[in-house]
Amino acid sequence: MATNRFVAFLLALTLLLQTACATRVGAGGQKENRFDPRYIAKSEIDRVVDTSRAEVVSGLRRIAEKLYKRNPRELKKSGRPSLEAALERLFSGRLDFTELEGRREGAAAMHAFNANYQGDRVLALMAGLLGMVYATFENKDDFYMLDSLDEQKLYNCARNLEIAIWKLASSRNGNGELVLLSNEWDPNNPNLSFEREFGRAIGLLDFLSKIVADKNGRAITRFSQSVATAVFLPISALGFR
Repeated sequence: MATNRFVAFLLALTLLLQTACATRVGAGGQKENRFDPRYIAKSEIDRVVDTSRAEVVSGLRRIAEKLYKRNPRELKKSGRPSLEAALERLFSGRLDFTELEGRREGAAAMHAFNANYQGDRVLALMAGLLGMVYATFENKDDFYMLDSLDEQKLYNCARNLEIAIWKLASSRNGNGELVLLSNEWDPNNPNLSFEREFGRAIGLLDFLSKIVADKNGRAITRFSQSVATAVFLPISALGFR
């Protein structure tokens, strides 16, 4: 009997070690297996969440970079010596930017389109969107079996990115010019890269919201209001039901 228990223990340990092995692609294109003890405490869903969050944040960084390149006046307002320095400040993990006067999430993003705001509008918009994403993922970047997400926060965050797309395409100043340039609709030289980046992030958030809703056995409350008349949906104010 003791021998059987020992064999069972070895089999369980083997499975855990196999689960804890992460595969990555080496410089030469070959696959390499490496042991990472963190994966012992991670389910497959946890790994999906980790990867999805990283992809969403990386997508927002690409959007911020594109916005600064399309709107060089905002980069000048940032007070940073280079594009990379402005991005490093924005994606440092801290969102308490002095010029936003305590605004976070939707309030910060909306402030980017305020006619009276004289600061860096790219920073305001992206800090707001980043705050929403961080709050959606419970301010964590590493998830384990006992961690939980809220499907409604994921859904709301996806809708907020849709609202951001609409605001970028429609918000104009007193001279009728777009407050922030993004997609280029010129048929001779179109550039829809912003829409593609936003779309990728929205798809990931919607995908995760369905997985989490199924895992939690809960339904998502869907909103029927038009994006054009919507305000940014709450994230941090939501609690687990």
